[in-house]
Amino acid sequence: MPLGPIEIVVVGFPDNNFTGAIVPELERLVEARMISIVDGVFAMKAADGSMSLTELSQVDDDSDASRLAAVVDGVEGLISAEDVEAFTQELEPSSSAVVPAFEHTWMKPIRDAVVGSGGILLDSVRIPGRVVEEVLATVPDED
Repeated sequence: MPLGPIEIVVVGFPDNNFTGAIVPELERLVEARMISIVDGVFAMKAADGSMSLTELSQVDDDSDASRLAAVVDGVEGLISAEDVEAFTQELEPSSSAVVPAFEHTWMKPIRDAVVGSGGILLDSVRIPGRVVEEVLATVPDED
């Protein structure tokens, strides 16, 4: 079965403060079939700036990250070590990041309808919410 669009996000946790608190919302989105987490990496930057990377599928069973690993329904191998290093360059020392790749499964019926109608998806652009908010803040009210 063809995949839907894939997105990679980087969520940083200063002071290595990953607690797994984001997992319930990710589980809800997976259960609702909005997304499917297909790969993921946990990155930790030590105080000396050295980086360690762990595939979510290989995290310790007793860690908070193992709760996140449980929702990975995986392709794996989509995110390379080089990708994670580029994504986490600005991560402060003694911090960590979760880098999940998720499939927008909600998009599959739309994709199928486009293909079924003879259409072609020419492009897809994702604009972060904070960028939209910044732009809207510069637009004068029409009152």
